[in-house]
Amino acid sequence: MGIKWPGQCGAAASLALLLVLLVAAPPRGCVAAAGSGGGGLTRGSFPKGFVFGTASAAYQYEGAVKVDGRGQTIWDTFAHTFGKITDFSNADVAVDQYHRFEEDIQLMADMGMDAYRFSIAWARILPNGVGQVNQAGIDHYNKLINALLAKGIQPYVTLYHWDLPQALEDKYNGWLDRQIVDDFAEYAETCFAAFGDRVKHWITVNEPHTVAIQGYDAGLQAPGRCSVLLHLYCKSGNSGTEPYIVAHNFILAHAAVSHAYRTKYKVIVRATIPIDDADSYPDHVHCRTVGNCCRRRRTGSSAWRST
Repeated sequence: MGIKWPGQCGAAASLALLLVLLVAAPPRGCVAAAGSGGGGLTRGSFPKGFVFGTASAAYQYEGAVKVDGRGQTIWDTFAHTFGKITDFSNADVAVDQYHRFEEDIQLMADMGMDAYRFSIAWARILPNGVGQVNQAGIDHYNKLINALLAKGIQPYVTLYHWDLPQALEDKYNGWLDRQIVDDFAEYAETCFAAFGDRVKHWITVNEPHTVAIQGYDAGLQAPGRCSVLLHLYCKSGNSGTEPYIVAHNFILAHAAVSHAYRTKYKVIVRATIPIDDADSYPDHVHCRTVGNCCRRRRTGSSAWRST
């Protein structure tokens, strides 16, 4: 079995997000006209300070996987491994944002966006995960950040959106080893030093819960590990233990990076630096009929990856 990501499903999701944004956030020039007549959504429909934005992830959008010194990632490997992606799609090109980011930023400006959340590809900054910095990668993200700011769009920068350098996976199994905490902190500090004078919003890790479950329990996302009897394409892993080890190392990595930022870099720009996770909860109306199931579900879901 495999999944249709990134490919047809990813394209459909991007289109759906775009349609939502077009409805919820009309271009700034259209707000006054919308507010004068038919009762549609305008900026005035939302609380003061509400931030309208778009979002992406490096592997899903950038393409250019062999350009300007970028190293290989676990998603490059996963997408090119037979049986992992059902339609054989990959993100070698994606939407080619690496070369077309200025066009994308103009679209954001035309839509009236306040912010753009994107992730930095660790393997563009440190092709081997540690060691030598790739200046071409630094230069690219400097251009991207500066172009956003020139249009009045605030960058929200995710440090890790699932594309671990393959070199670290090969060296010590990546997020399964405690060494990842120090290596992630080294990478993060490289980014803080290069971009921290302009970035006011950092996110350490995107959806660690999803990575732990899909990457190390179900085996349906990179690096594709699970108990070998779960399905034919898992060659190694332990679905009973590895998701918890990975989740714990994500928490430790977030703590190390946020501590480093607050002690060394916050004097430059007082930025926020949360971790971003995703979850689901039962319908609250239904829950009222079965006692405290919502509370139990919420507690159980969050507590396992916070210890």
